[in-house]
Amino acid sequence: MTPDNRKIRIAFSVTNCICFDQRVLKMAGVLAGMNADITIIGRKKGSCCEKNIVPFKTKRFRMIFRKGFLFYKFFNIRLLFWLLFHKYNLLVANDLDTLLPNFIVSKIRHIPLVYDSHEYFTGLPEIKERPFVKFVWKSVEKTVFPHLKYVMTVSEPIASLYEEEYGLRPVVIRNYPESSAEIKAFTKKELNIPDTDFLLIIQGTGINLDKGGEELVDAIASAGNISLIVAGSGDMVPSLKQRAEKHGIDLKVKFIPPLPWKELMRYTKSADAGMVLEKNTNLNYRYSLPNKLFDYISAGIPVIASDLPETKKIITTFNCGIIIPEVTPEEIIEAVNMLSGNKLLHDELRRNSISAAGELNWEKESVRVRNFYETIMGKEQE
Repeated sequence: MTPDNRKIRIAFSVTNCICFDQRVLKMAGVLAGMNADITIIGRKKGSCCEKNIVPFKTKRFRMIFRKGFLFYKFFNIRLLFWLLFHKYNLLVANDLDTLLPNFIVSKIRHIPLVYDSHEYFTGLPEIKERPFVKFVWKSVEKTVFPHLKYVMTVSEPIASLYEEEYGLRPVVIRNYPESSAEIKAFTKKELNIPDTDFLLIIQGTGINLDKGGEELVDAIASAGNISLIVAGSGDMVPSLKQRAEKHGIDLKVKFIPPLPWKELMRYTKSADAGMVLEKNTNLNYRYSLPNKLFDYISAGIPVIASDLPETKKIITTFNCGIIIPEVTPEEIIEAVNMLSGNKLLHDELRRNSISAAGELNWEKESVRVRNFYETIMGKEQE
């Protein structure tokens, strides 16, 4: 990728936990396969960071502040100085909260910058009711985005939003998973779940506000023979645990901490259906294509999803799930009963998910990633 055949040095920056950011890890894997030397820069977030489970060089900052304004301020300052005093040939900023220091260093050192927007950041529900915070992030975006050359994002509608605002259309790289065909599911017995129970799963590292977790737990509480796995992390997980205990269903709702993807998929493949319950409360959720949607399809299980346009398009195109009109316990139970009470329907949707996985996989999508970066390297060498 360089004229003298030496490895190009690429720095990825991310505020999520490096261990479980599947998009970053998959992107880094593609570039490593192109003979690049990868470093992923983030923060020390949990005990997972001490286990060295990431197959790339990493730099993790110890942060005194774990969230909020002071976290982002000091993370960006540390990231700025790290990038300034370490030599890289290409910078990759993942999401708006790492963009500014990458942009500054790219200009000072005259090196290319890729901005990978995993979501429509200024539409996140966490900042929807915080006008000053939203103003700050929008100001960063408005300052930097018009000067960017290389941008990617996760869905066509989000790409369209950026194009309308800034005149630059990002390349769309969807969050398809790698093939999980060789991964073996847990049995319900291994999970200590009755064979007669219909097992649901909701997963992700962003189980946050307005993603249907509360309604899902309430649905489990009011129905028989249904169990639930909540796999991952997020702002709402502690309150979901409290909710399950309050309902007296803590034995029917199992909470699994964040896991490497292949381990997570053993749980996913054990489920009878996967839940995608984002609400239409903000542009980011409305136009997102959650990782979990494609993980469920890769696992070959039907999907029960809220009526959002991009998710609905996938499910209706491949006929691999059920769309519910509203995220309520009643609608969730009705959809679950439809699947659990109709084996022919469940088997058909399962077959369709398996078929869809042959199209919606990282093995195919990674070709677009490779072409994207090969184009950048070609332009920068001209």
